Amino acid sequence: MSRVDLPAEIPTIKCEGMERVGTAADLTYQHVMDARKRIEPYVHYTSVLTSSYLNKRIGAELFFKCENFQKAGAFKVRGACNAVFGLSDLEAQSGVATHSSGNHALSLSYAAGRRGIPCHVVMPRTAPQAKKDAVTGYGGLITECEPSTSSREAVFGQLQAQTGSEFVHPYNDPRVIAGQATCSAELLEQVEKLDAIIAPIGGGGMISGTCLTLSNLAPHIKIYAAEPLQADDAARSFRAGHIIADDAPNTIADGLKVPLKENTWHFVSHFVSDILTASEEEIVEAMKLTWQRLKIVMEPSCAVPLAVILKHPKIFRSKRVGVIVTGGNVDLDSLPWMS
Repeated sequence: MSRVDLPAEIPTIKCEGMERVGTAADLTYQHVMDARKRIEPYVHYTSVLTSSYLNKRIGAELFFKCENFQKAGAFKVRGACNAVFGLSDLEAQSGVATHSSGNHALSLSYAAGRRGIPCHVVMPRTAPQAKKDAVTGYGGLITECEPSTSSREAVFGQLQAQTGSEFVHPYNDPRVIAGQATCSAELLEQVEKLDAIIAPIGGGGMISGTCLTLSNLAPHIKIYAAEPLQADDAARSFRAGHIIADDAPNTIADGLKVPLKENTWHFVSHFVSDILTASEEEIVEAMKLTWQRLKIVMEPSCAVPLAVILKHPKIFRSKRVGVIVTGGNVDLDSLPWMS
């Protein structure tokens, strides 16, 4: 596949404790090490689980990095904490703001609450109620928008103009990417001799962090991204060699509806081996199977990696594979197999 250069202009983002980072291409592994120190008091070093049943069924060794056990119930608390606690006192005065379908919203609310600053969040009106409740529970202030990227960004622009808050993008932010990279850094410490790591992809924050870590520490490990077939803009972008953005895809994996942006595209286009997709039925079946076999709560977005592994077992057969379980914030009153 052909690779492309980054667009010339990407907003510069300043992060205390780091040199000025203009684009994702400027990030180094030192930023990841700095992030680990910065966020350590506020996040969990999450566990890794295995399943002999799943290993036998697929013919591979799977190691599930359980970010569903993370503070705020999702990996996104890593990037949110790195951004919030990297702000100077002057930058933090007006609080922080973001737009998010859920996990970044509640993670940023958690981080802001720990620092004692306000957090303003734009969320789609269709976001799971469990995630809305978590945001308000952490002290976040919600403004609702329509379930489309264009509505989300328009409403957020108005909110930020009113509040003057520091924008922490859910994924297109070097501070956030450096924070997410700490997850795969932990996984490399926990599991030796991995052949591949797979994670869900929506906007690409976790995949970008994984690329940042592995390109520096273990470039031989292949990186796969998993995406819903009904929201496959990242897969189509990967094959086209440029960003393709869908405005309002429809998938049960609500955390994977957003498109790639310039900073995450840098990592996806340079370091990802492939992006694999799964149908809605395959995602639900994988989610149910993981609940049954691993005995853990995971949300639909997190089941996509296992869904594509089950769909493409030959790619992973005889391999040692790290599977990042990105979150566990589920509305228990509307589980997908109940309908």
